[in-house]
Amino acid sequence: MAETPHPPGRDARILALIGTGHMLSHFYMLCLPPLFLIWQRDFEVSFAELGLAVALMSAVTALLQTPVGFMVDKHGARPFLVGGTLLMSLSIAAMAFAPSYWVVLVLSVLSGVGNSVIHPADYAILGGSIDKSRMGRAFAIHTFTGNLGFAFGPPVMAGMLLVMDWRPALLILGLLGIPVVAGILWQSRILQDQARPKAKGDQPSGRELLLSRPILLFFAFFLLSAMAGTTVQSFLIAVLGTLWGTPVAAASLALTGYTAGATGGVLVGGWFADRYSRHFLFIVALTLTTAALFLLIGLVRLPEFLLPLVAVAAGLALGASRTPRDVMLKESVPPGQMGKVFGFVSSGLPLGGAVAPVPVGFLIDLGLAWLVMPLIAALLLASLLCMGSASTSARAARARALPAE
Repeated sequence: MAETPHPPGRDARILALIGTGHMLSHFYMLCLPPLFLIWQRDFEVSFAELGLAVALMSAVTALLQTPVGFMVDKHGARPFLVGGTLLMSLSIAAMAFAPSYWVVLVLSVLSGVGNSVIHPADYAILGGSIDKSRMGRAFAIHTFTGNLGFAFGPPVMAGMLLVMDWRPALLILGLLGIPVVAGILWQSRILQDQARPKAKGDQPSGRELLLSRPILLFFAFFLLSAMAGTTVQSFLIAVLGTLWGTPVAAASLALTGYTAGATGGVLVGGWFADRYSRHFLFIVALTLTTAALFLLIGLVRLPEFLLPLVAVAAGLALGASRTPRDVMLKESVPPGQMGKVFGFVSSGLPLGGAVAPVPVGFLIDLGLAWLVMPLIAALLLASLLCMGSASTSARAARARALPAE
């Protein structure tokens, strides 16, 4: 029997619920840095200790995503989504009452525990709730809302600090999660979980699945892509200044253009993923374009007016490749395994962000800033090789499984 298409209005409500929680999870990670100067004075701690709050939150999130994904697949996503969002929000709100910085660190860990639920639960629900014809746009909006959370975190907190003390500001922002949780509970009937496997005996174990060649290659693709993106965000301004003497204002505008292009590109990729089936060729073309543009920035002294335009184009191309990537990963996941697979593979994103900055910083310290843009291009090309191998391996695995179905 053919599936009855879901009405667009229903999908829009699902995306509003899931996207708002995803935006908050990213928002909470970056609403803390604007407090560092105040916390340094109030708690008498070093900047290294201050950075530990954000590092712990990110590290706990990355480490727990995979085990949480196993639980999501076994017990269902909705209870974990509600509990994780609530824990994440209340932990941020509780920081308003922290008597010492060590309490802030403990609450950062708890917020990371709550945050670890978001990716496994979100993708499991989206995979089971959104009409297949709109899956690409759903994934795109999910990524887009996360980017908005990163973008809004620092300026919103900075603006609130202009009119109130940091404690009530954190309390208000933390309690924003309460209506989100209430909305999820109120509309929980439309949040359908992922489909379950028809025959358990035909499914690999969770460990076998995560260690299979396609999933490990998808993980490597996410990791290498994150390393390239983090290098751009962390060092584009420094590299442009070192290589070409680009003023900070012009280099900052280029970085802003890249970020805006990457954010908008995600939506373009979602539209393409729903309309066309050649996702891998689309990813290849865009990744090669991005690599070429970064090489251009690193090897040619561009006029200052042209630099932001090239950066926007590079960001747009890279951002547009992300949603087809997520759709290809979904198509490679056996029924009932979305939580663990997306939890494991997406942990490559924070890991890549943690691995890249230190060695790239050493390159610049050694006077090798000219190597940074070629390195970014090489990381993108290596990620493309992983993606191609993952796609080939996944097709082969599906072909082997056909006779048994």
